Amino acid sequence: MRGRQGTGRTTGRTTGGAAGGPAGAAAQGHGHGHGPTASRSSAKRRTRARARARTWAALAAAGALALTGCGDGGDKKADPPAGATPSAQRVELPKLTGEKLEVAAVWTGPEQENFTKVLKEFEKRTGATVTFVPAQDPIVTFLGTKIAGGAPPDVALLPQVGALVAAVEKKWAQPLGPEAQAQLNANYGDGWKKLGAVDGTQYGVYYKAANKSLIWYNAKAFEAAGVQPPKTWKELLEAADTLSASGTPAVSVAGADGWTLTDWFENVYLSQAGPQKYDQLAKHQIKWTDDSVKQALTTLGELFGRKDFLAGGQSGALATEFPKSVTQTFTGGDRPAAAMVFEGDFVAVNIAQTEAKVGEDALVFPFPAVGAKAPVVSGGDVAVALKPSKGAQALLTFLASPDAAEIQAREGGFVSPNKAVDPGAYPNAIQRDIAKSLIAAGDDFRFDMSDQAPAGFGGTPGAGEWKALQDFLANPSDVAGAQAKLEAEAAKAYGG
Repeated sequence: MRGRQGTGRTTGRTTGGAAGGPAGAAAQGHGHGHGPTASRSSAKRRTRARARARTWAALAAAGALALTGCGDGGDKKADPPAGATPSAQRVELPKLTGEKLEVAAVWTGPEQENFTKVLKEFEKRTGATVTFVPAQDPIVTFLGTKIAGGAPPDVALLPQVGALVAAVEKKWAQPLGPEAQAQLNANYGDGWKKLGAVDGTQYGVYYKAANKSLIWYNAKAFEAAGVQPPKTWKELLEAADTLSASGTPAVSVAGADGWTLTDWFENVYLSQAGPQKYDQLAKHQIKWTDDSVKQALTTLGELFGRKDFLAGGQSGALATEFPKSVTQTFTGGDRPAAAMVFEGDFVAVNIAQTEAKVGEDALVFPFPAVGAKAPVVSGGDVAVALKPSKGAQALLTFLASPDAAEIQAREGGFVSPNKAVDPGAYPNAIQRDIAKSLIAAGDDFRFDMSDQAPAGFGGTPGAGEWKALQDFLANPSDVAGAQAKLEAEAAKAYGG
């Protein structure tokens, strides 16, 4: 999910957050909840954690045709599936009258608001009082401050694989209790269970997932320019040229948020270099000065290097945060600030802040193939108990159930890896197809590369990979310089 908006890190992986309050409190701002996180002290454990992620190629194959131009009447809410309304309790929860819980996540704006609806249902069923605590990136640093002050939240949603490993290494995380484990076993595939485990012990529940290989487009802008959704990188560049010539910049890039640039790079790299190289680079087994990185940056520079392709040019992109990158793509009728915006399924949350309707005005296609196969990069947010309390375990049990996921699924901009979630809970055909494809992928998926890296490299605003790629966006012709910066930062973060 860094998704972090995301998922992420959703869902906007931006720094800062809304003010805290009860589960039902209104939130401010935007976010994607797939935000960056934590450093890791053990390279050995970190390597094992990363090895758990595999290519999500099945999602690309299953979802490609369904996603392109898909729609069922926009953002109209689907009728709740039979027996799946919030009052249909398929998981038994204990009575927690008088107990107070805190839940921390990097989610803000609509994503936080939607999640608080889940927490309100938990309150209703258990009698507990739940407060949402907005966290900052990197979340492990945020949690470390809370824990050092003697006030850790009961549960945290961590938007990186390595953040869970770090929480376990620091002895913050509590193993999953039997009730939560039972829900996990009943509702999740082995791949997602392994991602929530460290050294064979289950600690986390992946409540939220993300397909971070999607390009959303303004249907009116495409129609006005006579452009069709591209299937290859070459076709994407041709479409960008046509769109820009028509008077609408092709792409809205959220360069102010470095995590979006890592996602751009990862999709190009996975498709062009292949999954084996992807895994090696994720573990820093090959250097960022490798020729495969040079090829990927050169390819990405074909898009980033054209000022007329980007909304506001390179300088405008560097000043654009993720929420704006979405909303400016879906305002202005057939002359928006840009015709396309890249990011995960959580983009739908931000589209909902405009008058555009998903499935009508806002359509989506899979990230084009750069190499032999189109890439699919995933992310996710894992719920972890930080206190050995009955309430924390009850909340994890709830979050591992379809009851919780279906509440947020109905709000849009959310995809669950929970196999028991009824597809009818999703509000439109696009969201349903993304969710179905995710489940159909089984254990065959690959996790966001920057979310696997030490936070100093892959998850810190204004530093590491984020900053190096922002510098690259400012000067896309300096591939060698970007590689040198990336390798220097990676070597420092990975320890050599």
